[in-house]
Amino acid sequence: MTKTQSDLLELFRSTNALLEGHFQLTSGLHSPHYFQCAKVLQYPEHLTLLAGMIAERFVHESIDVVVSPALGGIVVGTEVGRQLGKRTIFGERKDGVMSLRRGFDLTKNERALVVEDVVTTGGSVFEVLALVKQAGAVPAGVGFIVDRSNGKVKFETTQYAVLALDVVTYQPDMCPLCKSRTPITKPGSRGDF
Repeated sequence: MTKTQSDLLELFRSTNALLEGHFQLTSGLHSPHYFQCAKVLQYPEHLTLLAGMIAERFVHESIDVVVSPALGGIVVGTEVGRQLGKRTIFGERKDGVMSLRRGFDLTKNERALVVEDVVTTGGSVFEVLALVKQAGAVPAGVGFIVDRSNGKVKFETTQYAVLALDVVTYQPDMCPLCKSRTPITKPGSRGDF
Protein backbone atom coordinates (compact mmCIF):
# COMPACT_ATOMS: atom_id res chain seq x y z
CA MET A 1 0.00 0.00 0.00
CA THR A 2 1.39 3.37 -1.01
CA LYS A 3 1.45 6.01 1.72
CA THR A 4 1.97 9.71 1.19
CA GLN A 5 4.27 11.74 3.41
CA SER A 6 1.13 13.25 5.00
CA ASP A 7 -0.27 9.77 5.72
CA LEU A 8 3.01 8.78 7.35
CA LEU A 9 3.16 11.93 9.49
CA GLU A 10 -0.39 11.25 10.64
CA LEU A 11 0.62 7.67 11.53
CA PHE A 12 3.42 9.06 13.73
CA ARG A 13 1.08 11.59 15.35
CA SER A 14 -1.68 9.05 15.99
CA THR A 15 0.74 6.71 17.80
CA ASN A 16 2.37 9.56 19.78
CA ALA A 17 5.63 8.84 17.99
CA LEU A 18 6.08 12.46 16.88
CA LEU A 19 6.74 14.44 20.03
CA GLU A 20 6.84 18.20 20.48
CA GLY A 21 8.78 20.06 23.16
CA HIS A 22 12.52 20.65 23.72
CA PHE A 23 14.74 17.66 23.02
CA GLN A 24 18.45 16.91 23.07
CA LEU A 25 19.05 14.47 20.21
CA THR A 26 21.63 11.69 20.20
CA SER A 27 23.71 13.92 17.92
CA GLY A 28 23.83 16.57 20.69
CA LEU A 29 21.67 18.96 18.66
CA HIS A 30 18.48 20.40 20.13
CA SER A 31 15.07 20.28 18.43
CA PRO A 32 11.42 21.15 19.12
CA HIS A 33 10.45 17.79 17.52
CA TYR A 34 11.44 14.20 18.24
CA PHE A 35 10.57 10.99 16.42
CA GLN A 36 10.23 8.15 18.91
CA CYS A 37 10.01 5.35 16.32
CA ALA A 38 9.58 2.72 19.04
CA LYS A 39 6.11 4.17 19.68
CA VAL A 40 4.95 3.47 16.12
CA LEU A 41 6.94 0.22 15.71
CA GLN A 42 5.28 -1.33 18.78
CA TYR A 43 2.28 -2.04 16.56
CA PRO A 44 2.96 -5.04 14.27
CA GLU A 45 0.91 -3.63 11.39
CA HIS A 46 2.91 -0.37 11.41
CA LEU A 47 6.23 -2.19 11.74
CA THR A 48 5.29 -4.43 8.81
CA LEU A 49 4.26 -1.41 6.73
CA LEU A 50 7.30 0.79 7.42
CA ALA A 51 9.90 -1.98 7.20
CA GLY A 52 8.09 -3.26 4.12
CA MET A 53 8.61 0.04 2.37
CA ILE A 54 12.37 -0.28 2.95
CA ALA A 55 12.39 -3.96 1.95
CA GLU A 56 10.42 -3.15 -1.22
CA ARG A 57 13.03 -0.55 -2.22
CA PHE A 58 15.90 -3.05 -1.86
CA VAL A 59 14.20 -6.34 -2.84
CA HIS A 60 15.88 -6.38 -6.27
CA GLU A 61 19.32 -5.50 -4.93
CA SER A 62 21.85 -8.17 -4.10
CA ILE A 63 21.70 -8.25 -0.28
CA ASP A 64 23.31 -10.91 1.93
CA VAL A 65 22.83 -9.41 5.39
CA VAL A 66 20.98 -6.56 7.11
CA VAL A 67 23.01 -4.65 9.70
CA SER A 68 21.57 -2.09 12.12
CA PRO A 69 22.96 0.11 14.87
CA ALA A 70 21.67 -0.67 18.36
CA LEU A 71 19.32 0.24 19.81
CA GLY A 72 16.83 2.06 17.61
CA GLY A 73 17.64 0.24 14.39
CA ILE A 74 17.35 -3.32 15.71
CA VAL A 75 13.57 -3.74 15.46
CA VAL A 76 13.22 -2.23 11.99
CA GLY A 77 16.40 -3.96 10.74
CA THR A 78 15.17 -7.34 11.93
CA GLU A 79 11.82 -6.86 10.20
CA VAL A 80 13.46 -5.68 6.96
CA GLY A 81 15.70 -8.76 7.10
CA ARG A 82 12.68 -11.00 7.74
CA GLN A 83 10.81 -9.54 4.78
CA LEU A 84 13.86 -9.91 2.54
CA GLY A 85 14.61 -13.40 3.92
CA LYS A 86 18.13 -12.30 4.96
CA ARG A 87 20.27 -12.72 8.05
CA THR A 88 20.13 -9.75 10.43
CA ILE A 89 22.78 -8.53 12.85
CA PHE A 90 23.49 -5.32 14.74
CA GLY A 91 26.39 -3.21 15.87
CA GLU A 92 26.52 -1.76 19.36
CA ARG A 93 28.77 0.56 21.28
CA LYS A 94 31.26 -0.77 23.77
CA ASP A 95 33.23 1.92 25.57
CA GLY A 96 31.80 4.41 23.08
CA VAL A 97 32.99 2.51 19.99
CA MET A 98 30.59 0.82 17.54
CA SER A 99 31.47 -2.84 17.15
CA LEU A 100 30.07 -6.21 16.22
CA ARG A 101 29.63 -8.32 19.35
CA ARG A 102 27.62 -11.37 20.42
CA GLY A 103 29.42 -13.50 17.85
CA PHE A 104 28.16 -11.44 14.90
CA ASP A 105 30.49 -11.07 11.95
CA LEU A 106 30.65 -10.04 8.33
CA THR A 107 32.65 -11.78 5.64
CA LYS A 108 34.64 -10.42 2.74
CA ASN A 109 32.48 -9.30 -0.19
CA GLU A 110 29.24 -9.95 1.73
CA ARG A 111 26.69 -7.33 0.63
CA ALA A 112 25.26 -5.47 3.63
CA LEU A 113 22.14 -3.33 3.78
CA VAL A 114 22.36 -0.92 6.73
CA VAL A 115 18.98 -0.14 8.33
CA GLU A 116 18.22 2.56 10.93
CA ASP A 117 15.10 4.08 12.42
CA VAL A 118 15.91 7.84 12.41
CA VAL A 119 18.74 9.79 10.76
CA THR A 120 19.61 13.32 11.86
CA THR A 121 23.37 13.60 11.27
CA GLY A 122 23.86 9.94 10.28
CA GLY A 123 26.45 9.30 12.98
CA SER A 124 25.37 5.75 13.89
CA VAL A 125 24.90 4.77 10.25
CA PHE A 126 28.37 6.07 9.35
CA GLU A 127 29.79 4.00 12.22
CA VAL A 128 28.04 0.83 10.99
CA LEU A 129 29.16 1.50 7.41
CA ALA A 130 32.74 1.73 8.72
CA LEU A 131 32.30 -1.70 10.37
CA VAL A 132 31.02 -3.13 7.08
CA LYS A 133 34.00 -1.78 5.13
CA GLN A 134 36.47 -2.78 7.86
CA ALA A 135 35.28 -6.40 7.53
CA GLY A 136 35.80 -6.31 3.75
CA ALA A 137 32.04 -6.47 3.19
CA VAL A 138 30.31 -4.22 0.67
CA PRO A 139 27.76 -1.52 1.58
CA ALA A 140 24.75 -2.40 -0.61
CA GLY A 141 22.58 0.47 0.59
CA VAL A 142 21.12 2.31 3.56
CA GLY A 143 17.42 2.32 4.44
CA PHE A 144 15.76 4.21 7.27
CA ILE A 145 12.31 5.22 8.38
CA VAL A 146 12.79 8.94 9.11
CA ASP A 147 15.32 11.25 7.49
CA ARG A 148 15.30 14.39 9.63
CA SER A 149 17.86 15.98 7.27
CA ASN A 150 15.53 15.79 4.23
CA GLY A 151 18.29 14.21 2.12
CA LYS A 152 21.18 16.42 3.26
CA VAL A 153 23.02 13.50 4.87
CA LYS A 154 24.71 11.42 2.15
CA PHE A 155 26.06 7.90 2.75
CA GLU A 156 27.96 7.32 -0.55
CA THR A 157 25.73 4.36 -1.38
CA THR A 158 22.12 3.93 -2.43
CA GLN A 159 19.92 5.33 0.32
CA TYR A 160 16.18 5.37 0.91
CA ALA A 161 14.05 7.08 3.56
CA VAL A 162 10.40 6.22 4.11
CA LEU A 163 9.74 9.73 5.46
CA ALA A 164 12.02 12.68 4.64
CA LEU A 165 11.57 15.97 6.46
CA ASP A 166 13.63 19.04 7.11
CA VAL A 167 13.22 19.12 10.90
CA VAL A 168 14.59 22.15 12.73
CA THR A 169 17.68 21.52 14.86
CA TYR A 170 19.88 23.89 16.82
CA GLN A 171 23.39 23.86 18.18
CA PRO A 172 22.98 23.95 21.98
CA ASP A 173 24.56 27.40 22.30
CA MET A 174 22.18 28.80 19.64
CA CYS A 175 18.98 27.10 20.84
CA PRO A 176 16.05 29.51 21.35
CA LEU A 177 14.34 26.89 23.54
CA CYS A 178 17.33 26.95 25.91
CA LYS A 179 17.32 30.74 25.87
CA SER A 180 13.62 30.74 26.85
CA ARG A 181 14.43 28.19 29.61
CA THR A 182 12.08 25.56 28.21
CA PRO A 183 12.89 22.31 30.07
CA ILE A 184 14.87 19.85 27.95
CA THR A 185 14.38 16.09 27.62
CA LYS A 186 16.88 13.53 26.30
CA PRO A 187 14.69 10.88 24.69
CA GLY A 188 15.80 7.71 22.97
CA SER A 189 18.05 4.83 23.86
CA ARG A 190 20.67 6.97 25.58
CA GLY A 191 18.38 9.40 27.38
CA ASP A 192 15.38 9.84 29.64
CA PHE A 193 12.81 7.68 27.83
